[in-house]
Amino acid sequence: MSSSVADFLATEARFGTHNYAPIGVVLSRGEGVFVWDTDGNRYLDCLSAYSAVSQGHCHPKILAAMIEQAHRLTLTSRAFHNDQLAPFYEELAQLTGSHKVLPMNSGAEAVESAIKSVRKWAYEVKGVPDGQAEIIVCADNFHGRTLGIVGFSTDPATTGHFGPFAPGFRIIPFGDAAALEQAITPNTAAFLVEPIQGEAGVIIPPPGYFTRVRELCTTHNVMLVLDEIQTGLGRTGKLLAEQHEGIEADVTLLGKALSGGFYPVSAVLSNNDVLGTLKPGQHGSTFGGNPLACAVARAALRVLVEEGMIENAARQGARFLAGLQEIRANIVREVRGRGLMLAVELHPEAGGARRYCTALQARGLLAKDTHEHTIRIAPPLVITADQVDWALERIDAALTQDL
Repeated sequence: MSSSVADFLATEARFGTHNYAPIGVVLSRGEGVFVWDTDGNRYLDCLSAYSAVSQGHCHPKILAAMIEQAHRLTLTSRAFHNDQLAPFYEELAQLTGSHKVLPMNSGAEAVESAIKSVRKWAYEVKGVPDGQAEIIVCADNFHGRTLGIVGFSTDPATTGHFGPFAPGFRIIPFGDAAALEQAITPNTAAFLVEPIQGEAGVIIPPPGYFTRVRELCTTHNVMLVLDEIQTGLGRTGKLLAEQHEGIEADVTLLGKALSGGFYPVSAVLSNNDVLGTLKPGQHGSTFGGNPLACAVARAALRVLVEEGMIENAARQGARFLAGLQEIRANIVREVRGRGLMLAVELHPEAGGARRYCTALQARGLLAKDTHEHTIRIAPPLVITADQVDWALERIDAALTQDL
């Protein structure tokens, strides 16, 4: 470790809140699928900032849109209209087939907005008694870090000593449609769920699960809210992960890749009257829907489609998954993935995934451990076949070495 890196880490440790445990690399530049540290070492980024830089680091067309808009107008608040918001609404709605759009900033804000909206819909449209609305969620979920959201987490690290938490949530197992059916009551407003549980280790539900979920929600007049903040916008090889089973959510949450990693932008999308219950003064955000965010998001969506990134994610994801499945390492318990959202779960006796992420760093590849025993792999959607093969060679070497 160079003295400059040591200085950066020491300064962070001295002044920063210790709420993260990052890999010991200090990055200073990025382009496409690659990032460089302060010593000039190059790495293939296999995390993509948790899918926020799906379009690749510093995409030139998104950068140009950001610079151009920053010269013109950055923020008006929603007290006034701006000339980027309407086209952002229209382009996002046309791309996703949505009827209404609510712009926010972070993914967690989108989740909180959806919770407020479906509760309001339950009281004003469905007729649930005031204060009795329930939202069903899944065990091992990850929807953000706000107080409202962590209250229905099953991860002790996110809930310990942060309570008391808001009531109104019922937790069921992920991937179990029978459990959902049993949990629904006349007071159920919504089912909030990730199409693939990312933070839990890229957990993919059984085939047919979401088809049955859609049927149950329709039958019982329950809003299906899909958190596609990580899975959406091409990550799984389709525009939205819901398309793998041909369903349509009532409410869809987008974030992360919605700005290509340039700016915090999120959105709540609705295909019915859920968002229509919100009236002026009842919900908002100073920065939500600002012209800089809208211009950046419009460019991020445009390059995603025009440059074939979604189709590339499907192709390279299949190649990556097949390559990972061919690795013959005794420590590997399971390989799973869809598109370029992949995971290698290790046996507990392997000693944890973190040490293998460190070994990958030494080989020029950055990945991140999750849930102690799983290596999560999610490179930018612009990755090429040669780069996939290069990554597979490094992963094979790291997993088969004797650490």
